[in-house]
Amino acid sequence: MQDSQADFNKRLSTLNRKHAAMSQGFSTALRADGLIVIKPNRALRRAFPIKGLLALVFGFFVFKAIMLSSLSEITYNERVAKLNQGGALEQAGAWLMQVEPVTHFLAGFLEPLID
Repeated sequence: MQDSQADFNKRLSTLNRKHAAMSQGFSTALRADGLIVIKPNRALRRAFPIKGLLALVFGFFVFKAIMLSSLSEITYNERVAKLNQGGALEQAGAWLMQVEPVTHFLAGFLEPLID
């Protein structure tokens, strides 16, 4: 009884895997012996999630703009200068947190909303 149950569960899991693969699309082909064979389409995946990277970069710029608009520009630049006096990792953070045109533009847009 155990063997037949294990065989049944194995066949059931194989069918579930095939069904999941076929739900993404399939194609049919006629073999030389006249049998119609159905094969699942392979999912096309990008090598790198570009949308996620762009969302992360945009979120970072918005974070910097919120920080710049909530603090005064003088205070923000003082804190970045203080960060620049630290070690190599802190200097890298200071370089990332410096004010550039994109951050300045977004801060000008967000400043009335924050006050």
